[in-house]
Amino acid sequence: MSKYNNTISALNNAAPYIKLYKDKIFIIKIGGELLRDISSARKLLKQIATIHQFGIKVILVHGGGPQLTEMIEKSGQVSEFNNGRRVTDQSTISLAVMVLNGEVNTKLLAISVELGIPAIGISGIDGGMIVTKKREKIKDETGDLIDYGYVGDISSVNMDILNTQLDAGYIPIISSLTANADGVILNVNADTIAATIAYELSAEKLILMTSVPGILMDTNDKTSLISYINHDSLKKMKSNGKLTDGMLPKVDAIGLALDNGVSRVHIISSNSEDSLLTEIFTNHGTGTLIVKDLTNLTTKEQLGESNEATVG
Repeated sequence: MSKYNNTISALNNAAPYIKLYKDKIFIIKIGGELLRDISSARKLLKQIATIHQFGIKVILVHGGGPQLTEMIEKSGQVSEFNNGRRVTDQSTISLAVMVLNGEVNTKLLAISVELGIPAIGISGIDGGMIVTKKREKIKDETGDLIDYGYVGDISSVNMDILNTQLDAGYIPIISSLTANADGVILNVNADTIAATIAYELSAEKLILMTSVPGILMDTNDKTSLISYINHDSLKKMKSNGKLTDGMLPKVDAIGLALDNGVSRVHIISSNSEDSLLTEIFTNHGTGTLIVKDLTNLTTKEQLGESNEATVG
């Protein structure tokens, strides 16, 4: 029986978490970089299938930045970013529809069929789920006006479509396209979409999966992983220039979720083996746990990893 000991031990250790999270909602956001390697995407979806089979309600939100950038470059254009956010002109939004709703969402659905996952692909446009308004021009650090183009800021949401799918046992796979009240298609940062859905549905967890291990004290040193941090310290890291590029909108999304009642936000690597299951079903975890107040952490969460961020 010794060859089964590891399996039995793992099940016993996971049992309290399975009981705790059954029927709770988890929002998982993945970036388009994951789909550059289909085998990695398949491994992640297998983990999501396991979570779903344990009775956890899962919503998957995806971006498609790398694929969109590649498509833009193939069309002879140049991608423009400001503070980690894409500037989206008319031609870019047309390409975004092709990439996000076409290539990325469809690939995720195809893998789901292969794995027997009951997934449904939608966008923020479906059922008027997320209505946006075109972002107004804003001043950058130099005082120049920045026009983000066909980028939306969320003005209203309707979670009925998601509640219906969750109650029916489906996993919604959501792209970050939305529309305004006049039916104009607008792109929204996928982290923002995920955070909004998380607090609107009173989700237990918001999990942001990235190509890095989590929040790093030193972006050039992957061993400098911060295991847990509060939101104020994370904002200080941003203002001190310790966070750059794609991590910048994540800080805003994390704040949006925490300020509206989501108690746990996780940033974990999509490249690590079984990182999602390890983060959810063990004390040890794999990435960074962000909470509004560190006093809200359980003793077990603090003992899992001791690398707490202290930012002056």
